[in-house]
Amino acid sequence: MINKKYILVVDDEPLTRKSLCEILKIEGYKVDQASDGEEALELIKNNRPEIIVTDLKMPKVDGLALLREVKLKYPDIAVVLATGYGSIETAVSAMKEGAFDYVTKPIIDNEIKIIIKRIYKQKLIIDENISLKQRLAANNRTTFHKIIGQNQSMQRIYNLIESVAPTNATVLIQGESGTGKSLIAHALHQSDAERKDKSFVEVSCGALPENLLESELFGHVKGSFTSAIKDRRGRFETANGGTIFLDEIDAFSPQLQVKLLKVLQEGDFERVGDSETIHVEVRAIAATNQDLKKLIEQKLFREDLYYRLHVISIDIPPLRERKDDIRLLTEHFLEEFSKKIKDKKINKISEEAIEILLAYNWPGNVRELENILERAIILCKGDIIVKADFPDFLQDLKTPKSVLKQGKKLYLKEALKISEMAIIKDALTRCRGNRKKVSELLGINRTTLYNKMKEFDILDYVE
Repeated sequence: MINKKYILVVDDEPLTRKSLCEILKIEGYKVDQASDGEEALELIKNNRPEIIVTDLKMPKVDGLALLREVKLKYPDIAVVLATGYGSIETAVSAMKEGAFDYVTKPIIDNEIKIIIKRIYKQKLIIDENISLKQRLAANNRTTFHKIIGQNQSMQRIYNLIESVAPTNATVLIQGESGTGKSLIAHALHQSDAERKDKSFVEVSCGALPENLLESELFGHVKGSFTSAIKDRRGRFETANGGTIFLDEIDAFSPQLQVKLLKVLQEGDFERVGDSETIHVEVRAIAATNQDLKKLIEQKLFREDLYYRLHVISIDIPPLRERKDDIRLLTEHFLEEFSKKIKDKKINKISEEAIEILLAYNWPGNVRELENILERAIILCKGDIIVKADFPDFLQDLKTPKSVLKQGKKLYLKEALKISEMAIIKDALTRCRGNRKKVSELLGINRTTLYNKMKEFDILDYVE
């Protein structure tokens, strides 16, 4: 059984062990020590700690071997690696194998304290999540803050938000454009009783060039560059005590990523052109529609920053994977737009129109559905949305139901082909026949696209 607030320090240097143990004891933790991984494993058998802080290089059983053994036998124990600057790459690799974090030697007192506190907050998340799942197991919410969706994947996201919100854990939100990453970030902020009445600062990182982005985030002092006519606070200072949401985190240059990493690790930064260090307590939420692992392979994104951001990951499914939410979303948007658009009281949609919405694959996700419905309400001549109120590409979309009405047999494979061809035609229209852009939009390679177009006899199709 795990002992609460019990930490095991493992290092073959006696002075380092003693110093670290004293630091942690002053903080109120029960601390034990071992001189190498072999001795540590023996101690763990009889007295299991919640956290192990271990040196990477040791005789007999080193830190990496200890990590692997602990994660195999005791996966609930958090492991922090201590390493010299020359072995940081090894430490980062160890995070892939389950290490919670790493620190560089000589260990800075404040840094290890922050990491230990973060671990205990993460453990609190796990404990609370278990009880939360039990309480919410019977619930199937259709809305959560301003998020609309009753799909099971959305239910899991709601539960995760409620578990993570009260902690300081950094959250990485991943999803295609238009899936609602900003709504998720706001829900995280609003679900935290301590932060919800404090600042929520959103930064669209991709909309700013690098020099302006650094100043926007960290502020600057007068004279630090040509247009710096006075001192200016950055977004991190503005968000102090609250939440900062960094959308399009992939837009950060390698140089700016270093500065962001420092803020996430220690809460410290300097304004542009200043040497004075500023400390903030901020909950960081990042979002991207890119594959950060691919960017790491291309040396465009730091691996250590990725793991700092990836403490908690929320992956938002695209609308095509939760089509059971389309009716619910449609009802919501019709109600909202009917309130906003003067002299329009439309809150109904024909079944034929709904079938079209269900057949379409929504490359633009919820945002695209919202725009289509707003347009439909504006153009609608009656009091109910019908097929004719949609754009031409949707009106031309053949649905399985419409084919069945013609009295023909329709096998599943044929029905899928109908939808697939309509989606490809729509993409070709949007991209003006540019197959490279179409393949990128649909997430398929150009050979697959060509073969599909040949199969559907639409090689010359451009509307």
